[in-house]
Parts: sequence; structure tokens; C-alpha cells
Amino acid sequence: MPVETRKAWARDLQARHQVSIVKSCQAVGISRTAYYYRKRQVDDSFVEEVLLRLTERHPRWGFVKCFDRLRALDHTWNHKRVQRVYHQLRLQLRSKRKQRLPARHPMPLTQPVMARSSWSIDFMSDGLTGRRRFRTLNVIDDFNREVLGIDIGVSLPAIRVTRFLDQLGEAHGYPQCIRTDNGPEFTSTEFTQWAQQRGILIDFIEPGCPYQNAYIERFNRTYREEVLDMHLFTTLDQVRWHTEAWINIYNTERPHESLDRLSPVEYRQRAYSTLKLC
Repeated sequence: MPVETRKAWARDLQARHQVSIVKSCQAVGISRTAYYYRKRQVDDSFVEEVLLRLTERHPRWGFVKCFDRLRALDHTWNHKRVQRVYHQLRLQLRSKRKQRLPARHPMPLTQPVMARSSWSIDFMSDGLTGRRRFRTLNVIDDFNREVLGIDIGVSLPAIRVTRFLDQLGEAHGYPQCIRTDNGPEFTSTEFTQWAQQRGILIDFIEPGCPYQNAYIERFNRTYREEVLDMHLFTTLDQVRWHTEAWINIYNTERPHESLDRLSPVEYRQRAYSTLKLC
């Protein structure tokens, strides 16, 4: 029986039979400590305000990422309090049921020990409101999952891919290796000669094995959920504007569980300051 109900019984015994608090508590089976306890009212209005502001800016962030971001912003509330308020506000993301698959044992990806040593690249496709299709070329650094750039266009042939990678190479330095799938742009003579001239190894994954390029595949899902599926685009300029704004948030604010709950830039800076790796 709930304690509050037992306390009501005890008060009723005291009123009807003029018994002491001690005897009434013994009769209903609660301690005097429980009888005298009064629940403290906690004001969670500021927690609610911060959580609502954060989830409004990042509607696809779940509780863990929201809590990590609050800690990065120097809020000291413990996770139980934040999670309680998070559930009271009904901010939980709707989870999809996972399809049952047979057991697989893929080889784990090796994380580079230095930044700029290995990149992962891949294409994505989406459409404007006028049903015009466009593609994106996503490039990330495998060391800290930092987005180096996303090129957006209706057509992205091999010559444009190499030109874009040259721009990234001049800005960040060329990698030792690029991991990619077996798309025609990446297996073309234009791309392979470009990589050979710059001393870059192309690490092709096996056909039909996207998990071998898991870093960029996981990034693609995040990019689709937080940008492509969140807006209706009428022009490519809108896509580029939202993408550039999101890249800055992704690299500097969004915490990653695989990076000790740091953002990519924070992880790289920590590696630079402690291990002198970058």
C-alpha cells in the first residue's frame, strides 16, 4: 500500500480514537520518519526552458546527446533530474523497430591514430520540391568523424569530385588513404589517376558490404535525419545554406558517443594538446 495512503490512515486513527502518532504509525505499519516526511517541491522551470530551447534547435537529438550538450554548456543538473523533465515534456524520439537479421561477424573498422590520415567519402541523393533530383558528396575524417566538406549539385562526375577533393586537400592537407565504395565515379580512370599522382591509396570496400565503410554510412544517416528530412528545399542554394550551418554545429557542438562524448573539433583539440597527434 502506498505510504501516502498509510499516512492518511494514521491521521484518521488519531482523529477518531485519540491515539498518539507513535501508536497510529505502528498500527498502519510505517515509521515516524515516513509519517513526518514532506516531499520537497523542486522548481524545474529553468531545466524545462533549456531543454525546450535545445530540442527546438536540434529536433533529432535524443536524451543522451541533449544531456551531453547541457554538460558542455556547464549545467550541473544530474542525469536523473534531466531525464525526468525530458520525459515529462514528452521529448522522446520515436524509435523504429529493428529488423531481425541473422548473426553476422564483420571485421571492426580500424580507427586512425592521426587526423588527416584517412578519409571516407560517399554519395547521397535527394530531391527538391519540384521533383528535381540532386546529389551530395560527403567527406569525413575517420580519426574524429569531422566533416571536411559536402559538395552539392545535380551532377557530380569524377572530374568535379577530384576538384572538390583538391580544395579540401589544400585546406586540410591530403590524406594517406581514402575509403570508398565501388561507384563509377570512384573506379573511373580520372579518379584513380588523381589519387596516384598525389600518393593516395584508394581503399575500396567489397561490393555489397556497406558496413566496411561504416563511418561515412553512419554519418549519412545523421545528415539525412537532421538536414535532408527536416526541410523542404526548393533550390540548391537552400540545401547548401542549411548544410553549411549544420556542418558547423556537427563539428563544434554535437557530442559523439564514440569520441568520449566530445564534438569532433573538441576531440581533435584534445588529441593535439595531450598526445600531439594532430
